[in-house]
Amino acid sequence: MYDGLKGFRDFYPGEMSARREVIDTLEETARRYGFREVGTPAMERTRMYVDKSGEEIVEELYAFEDRGDREVSLTPELTPTVARMVVARQGALARPIKWFSTRPFWRYEQVQQGRFREFYQTNVDIFGSAEPEADAEILSFAAGALTALGLTGDDFEFRVSHRDILGGLLESLDGDVDVEAAIRAVDKSEKIDDEAYHDLLVEAGLDPAEAEAVNDVLAADDLDELVAFAGTDRVESAVENLQAVLAAAEDFGAGDYCEVSLSTARGLDYYTGVVFECFDSTGEVSRSVFGGGRYDDLIESFGGEPTPAVGVAPGLAPLSLLCQRAGVWPEEATTTDYYVLTVGDTRAEAAEITRRLRELGHVVETDLTTRGFGDQLSYADGIDAETVVVVGEQDLADDAVTVKDMESGNQTQVPLSEFPPESGRPTYDDYA
Repeated sequence: MYDGLKGFRDFYPGEMSARREVIDTLEETARRYGFREVGTPAMERTRMYVDKSGEEIVEELYAFEDRGDREVSLTPELTPTVARMVVARQGALARPIKWFSTRPFWRYEQVQQGRFREFYQTNVDIFGSAEPEADAEILSFAAGALTALGLTGDDFEFRVSHRDILGGLLESLDGDVDVEAAIRAVDKSEKIDDEAYHDLLVEAGLDPAEAEAVNDVLAADDLDELVAFAGTDRVESAVENLQAVLAAAEDFGAGDYCEVSLSTARGLDYYTGVVFECFDSTGEVSRSVFGGGRYDDLIESFGGEPTPAVGVAPGLAPLSLLCQRAGVWPEEATTTDYYVLTVGDTRAEAAEITRRLRELGHVVETDLTTRGFGDQLSYADGIDAETVVVVGEQDLADDAVTVKDMESGNQTQVPLSEFPPESGRPTYDDYA
């Protein structure tokens, strides 16, 4: 007997049915917004991730040397891959480029609630527009997808900020501040206690008084107070951009889900502008459900022309926690429209009826194991068949089949000339 690997999960039919419904909802929402599906490889050159995030990222990757002596990794995220794809065909792609993709990713990290070593995300990205409307479109898509799943504004909130707000605020201080380290400290602020957070800011170069002042300004979430405190053009410009995005999000129908959160930083260094994270409004799901933001420098860093970009990536695992908490996770069950039950030497006729029902788009099963009548009926009950169609020698002698409702147990004979019909999904009630 073999055990599965830690951080990798099996999904049985009922679980997969619920996951498929959620994925379909995310993707259908993306399509309505004009995003086009792309397919991407499961493996890339390790150097691509090192160049973006530094040598330390290798510790989090499933990285190895292949038989061609190439250093490769299973893809831990999609953004570098789609950036590479944009660069490869940049001159031939109409702007804005709007892509989405749902697929698995791999990171060798600590397994915890809502976080696994193999995980699934729906990535949605816009390349080629620096306008606030592009950021608002991403926020609107995210809100639209969540509400399509049955969630409401009482269930989730988008905490929105701008990376230049933090960067500009920290650069306005007098000391020698490691801005990136300080931003990472802010990004961790809600995951660690106040003392540890304060210590991280001091380690990044802030003196204790500055650390306290910065914490107070960020906690207030007051944009006017922030601009006055920093007193720099960079912060003022970032605040203006953030306000423009929020105004556009209001027009696009996502404003009610957004709130300013100046401590929202996003941990990835390539974010350059507005960033946001989705949280459970009740706090029962303690971690971020998903996040996104603007990364205007990535395409150019990959050798392409300067190309602004913004995106979001809802993950299936944390999103399932939110949906389950809110009571809108789809039922983890499979259903069957028809089970075609054979009695005697009726395989050819039963196969014809099965084929015609499937051509009408129904979920249909039939006997594959030469079971007896009772065992077939038990199997039909086990797969939650709504209707059983009995194709027996006696039925066929009468030019009929028997249609049985599995919930009530009621059944009736139906002429073969009337079943299956040319359209619809007839049940016992249509013939009783």
